[in-house]
Amino acid sequence: MSPPEARPARPRFAPLPEWVGPTTRLVHGARRVDRNAGSVVFPIYQTSTYHYPAEHSEVADPRDVYLYSRMANPTVEGPEELLRSLEGGETARLFATGMGAISATLLSLVRPGDEVVALASLYGGTLDLLTETLPRFGVVVRLASDAEARAPERLFTERTRLALLESPTNPTLRVYDIARWARAADSVGALLAVDNTFATPINQSPLALGADLALHSATKYLGGHADLLAGAVVGADRVLRRVDPRFSLGAPLDPFAAFLLHRSLKTLALRVARHNENGRRVAAALARHPAVARVDYPGSASADDEAVAARQMRGRGGVLALTLRGGEAAVDPFLHRLRLVHVASSLGGVESLASVPSLTSHRHLTPAELAERGIAPGLVRISLGIEEPDDLIRDLTEALDAHS
Repeated sequence: MSPPEARPARPRFAPLPEWVGPTTRLVHGARRVDRNAGSVVFPIYQTSTYHYPAEHSEVADPRDVYLYSRMANPTVEGPEELLRSLEGGETARLFATGMGAISATLLSLVRPGDEVVALASLYGGTLDLLTETLPRFGVVVRLASDAEARAPERLFTERTRLALLESPTNPTLRVYDIARWARAADSVGALLAVDNTFATPINQSPLALGADLALHSATKYLGGHADLLAGAVVGADRVLRRVDPRFSLGAPLDPFAAFLLHRSLKTLALRVARHNENGRRVAAALARHPAVARVDYPGSASADDEAVAARQMRGRGGVLALTLRGGEAAVDPFLHRLRLVHVASSLGGVESLASVPSLTSHRHLTPAELAERGIAPGLVRISLGIEEPDDLIRDLTEALDAHS
């Protein structure tokens, strides 16, 4: 049952002029009206509960007062406000993890008999949720191949209630026309949710392109320092009212993690600028290396991909995928020769990371399913940090030289 309509919550953040840019917005965009007792740094409200207001009968909406930190916490509201403003949404909600954000969104917005249309080449954890969990509750899930996803108008039916898209995708960095997907979803009254983790709000704005929701694993670029877990959903208030992380699902973000996330968001635009530069330069350098069969980077797959990326992305990000000519046998020797790039899961941090999707994020897929998604046995995903680009090129090139 949908939550009841309630009067608008009292404003807690001072508005910024419309003309300020994203970096300024990230630094100043969550100044509370009560000024946090004068603190420049947003404080940590490490509390589970609050003094209940004397006027019990006037508490019509938990957004008006603080009652319990599962429902609302001032420290969590700071980064929520920054993400809301940056993505151009009406409401943002933070979760304990990225999968918590995706799970709460899907479980809140579909019911038995509904149909979900999604890319077949999504992150492995999302695919598990779609193929293993939702069908147990009577939800029909249709996975679209890359070719099918190029013509989304053919994917939707009168039963479709939600579409889920990644662009760029994990780990092959394919891009899809978000505006075209949004029009196709609108034609049947479905909602479109776009996982914007790889692009970040600095490089791409799904809501401005017609999507209803922007999803994030905030653990990645938004957190950016490999020291927190978080997830986020941003969109229209009418939709977010149906996504319930705090009451029945009980998956809000911890105040200390929210404090770390708020700190990190202040430098997001600066970090993403370096990630973009490193991605562009490293992808170009390694594409010429004889040990590399293929470099996947947003827009590199085809002329159509490049046209889509140029149209909807302001930067291409810091993640690329290398397919080694030596196949699976070449992977371990390459990884062991890296000196600056850590061999570890995750992405989007200030440190560069290398991982093998067939052994980590997509390890549950069969060889045939991996091949269908373009994940070759010799594919290594590289998340470039903010190190000097020349240093990264040298480290990666020297690790590859042993196989050329």
